[in-house]
Amino acid sequence: MAEEGAAAGGITAEKVIHTYPLIRHSDMSEEMRTEAVELSVTACEKFSQNNELAARMVKESMDKKFGPAFHVVVGESYGFEITYECTTICYMYFGGNQAICIWKCS
Repeated sequence: MAEEGAAAGGITAEKVIHTYPLIRHSDMSEEMRTEAVELSVTACEKFSQNNELAARMVKESMDKKFGPAFHVVVGESYGFEITYECTTICYMYFGGNQAICIWKCS
């Protein structure tokens, strides 16, 4: 009986932290999605303590390459409801619970 309690108590749930970008939703073209993912990973690694600077880096780069009016949100624990141009949204996670949402709206 004591062994059963110890065995049951010894089971722990492990938290899985993804170290790669996990795309939750995207309707971007392959080229745009690849660029967005690479920019997001670079920005989140470079500005790991400052989400505002990471978002600014992604936005400015996407505006320069694909035209203006991109919007970027980087952070943890947020909800959103947006209107966007078709084929211009990418919502992903990086580094576990860091969420990045990129979309274009003119």
